[in-house]
Amino acid sequence: MKPLDPRLLRYARAARTHLALTTVLGAVAGVLVVAQALLLASALAAVVHDGVDLPAIRGRVGWLAGVVAARAAVAWCQERFAVRAARTTVGELREAVVQHTVALGPRWRASPDAAGVATLVTRGLDDLEPYFVRYVPQLLLTAVVTPLLVVVTFGLDWVSGVIVVVTLPLVPLFMVLVGRLTEGAAERRLRTLARLGDQLLDLVAGLPTLRAFGRAAGPRARVRELGEANRRATTATLRYAFLSGMVLELLTTLSVAIVAVGIGLRLVDGRMDLFTGLAVLVLAPEVYLPLRQVGAQFHASRDGIAAASAAFEVLELPVPARRAGGVRVDLTRAVLVLEDVDVEAPGRDLVAPSGLDLAVAPGEAVALVGPNGAGKSTAVQVLLGLVAPTRGRVVVRPVTGGPSGTDRDPVGPAQVDLSDVDLDDLWRQVAWVPQRPTLGPGTLADVVEGTSTVDPRPPADAARRGRAARATGLDAVVAALPDGWATPLGRGGLGLSVGQSQRVALTTALLRDVPLVVLDEPTAHLDAASERDLVAAVRALRDDGRTVVVVAHRPALVAACDRVVDVRSAVVRATGAPAAVA
Repeated sequence: MKPLDPRLLRYARAARTHLALTTVLGAVAGVLVVAQALLLASALAAVVHDGVDLPAIRGRVGWLAGVVAARAAVAWCQERFAVRAARTTVGELREAVVQHTVALGPRWRASPDAAGVATLVTRGLDDLEPYFVRYVPQLLLTAVVTPLLVVVTFGLDWVSGVIVVVTLPLVPLFMVLVGRLTEGAAERRLRTLARLGDQLLDLVAGLPTLRAFGRAAGPRARVRELGEANRRATTATLRYAFLSGMVLELLTTLSVAIVAVGIGLRLVDGRMDLFTGLAVLVLAPEVYLPLRQVGAQFHASRDGIAAASAAFEVLELPVPARRAGGVRVDLTRAVLVLEDVDVEAPGRDLVAPSGLDLAVAPGEAVALVGPNGAGKSTAVQVLLGLVAPTRGRVVVRPVTGGPSGTDRDPVGPAQVDLSDVDLDDLWRQVAWVPQRPTLGPGTLADVVEGTSTVDPRPPADAARRGRAARATGLDAVVAALPDGWATPLGRGGLGLSVGQSQRVALTTALLRDVPLVVLDEPTAHLDAASERDLVAAVRALRDDGRTVVVVAHRPALVAACDRVVDVRSAVVRATGAPAAVA
């Protein structure tokens, strides 16, 4: 990340206001520094050299006190607005990253690249505050105040001005040298923190199971190891910050000493008056101060810079195209069609699925079968508009003679490309149970009925909820819980096993009154009795006029469907065309 990355101004509106305000306050601070140096030199020269009584310089002392108070007020304003802007900017970046992550779709969120996003938007971006509160103001002060003070120093004494101009570039030179040494330290700390956060979340979610089987010692040692790695990375960042500060302090102290020695020699020889010598001597440390602080604060805020760079990497990922205000289709009167669809697997020389042709008509049950890794789940995501195909296309065709009376277009006389469809409206007509369903917090009844979500659905009656629970085997789980349907669940279904969470998600899908139900390997965590119940539920959905798409492996579930579609993958040749079908 650059010292002041323009992407920060693009994604965070508060950063622009902060930048403008800090620039104005920096210019005011520079003028006050010059005024303070001249007033102090004038007062001291009048008393020491001219022998003026103290009452005679009362006015200058008063002005000096006012300037000092004004500098303190400007510094207070900079700090106050910087803290406020930092909090607002971090909030805006968090919101932007979360929204962009959602827009990237489930395929990207399931990839290894998305593993550290949760840590990034929580603990990671918190480290951006020192960058805003300390580093950015000093950087702008360097750009505004330092040139002003160099010009004033030249105007007072050209010899001291030459010394300043010669020694001043040494500060950024040593900053670069120290930066080369510290390069990668902050990025390593952020990666360590992300690993710690991810594994800690997994450990907390599986802690009851680990303790039940007496396997808690291994993860405990792993968390301790990651915590120690995070401690080492953090202390390394602090060591680099202290090293940078020591180098810059030594360099600027020597530079000011050279200026002071030159002033002293010329004062003794009578080639410089006391007022000029005192003014330059007061200004010399102020010339180096902003640049020195930039170096020190840069290394102290490296963690925040690394977090911001990681956030920008996420924000700059291309989002699948979605058309606003597209065609609203009625899935009870439309056929979803995949025509010769290929999807390239990210990071692999594999097309999964490859050459897939699929048509899903209203009221039928379709089973997608094939070996593991063939692209069955990806085919479902393409069908729902969550993943764009690499080749081929997805269209929606009309069904003639279907029911009428809805406010949606039955597609019309011609087919419509899925990219032209209003996907938000399409998704409201779909109940989808992925391989790893995500459950929100709330009571078990709230989660099943959807009343704990941001867009709550009308609560189902107890009889209907009970029938859906019996169809998935959730009724036995509820009966075994002390609080039954009132059992509180944590984030991600915390408190339930994987199989129990799958039953909750299946029950939720059965309760939704939507025309299309998509089940991705729904029997993966069910026993034989629950599998029979689920097969009966799929038949009941089909008989009720619903459209059912099932990713299936077990023969009983495949036999319950009207059609079976074989999904295959293919290895990509060097020329870019699929070679062998797997």
